[in-house]
Amino acid sequence: MTLLLTERDTDEGLLVSVCDADVLGESFENGEVSLTVEEAFYDGDEAGEQEVVNSLASCTTANIVGTEAVSLAVEHGFVDEENILDLGGTRHAQLLWM
Repeated sequence: MTLLLTERDTDEGLLVSVCDADVLGESFENGEVSLTVEEAFYDGDEAGEQEVVNSLASCTTANIVGTEAVSLAVEHGFVDEENILDLGGTRHAQLLWM
């Protein structure tokens, strides 16, 4: 499993994007919902499981794409299974701490 991680400091806090490397640049859709895994947003440094977990724990907002990345977020309690979108070939979740 190769995960790509990007962290951006914003006025609202830390924005994290995580994706499976193999979905970078791909587009997915399910009915009216579509997602393109834009390189400008999702391409980042390769990261291990613990680095991704630490980043999700400290972020304000996260966008997570890919079967492995989303499974990791679920496994560590960041995302509930019922809040995940299945986009015809991959999975997508958003995380917002309030």
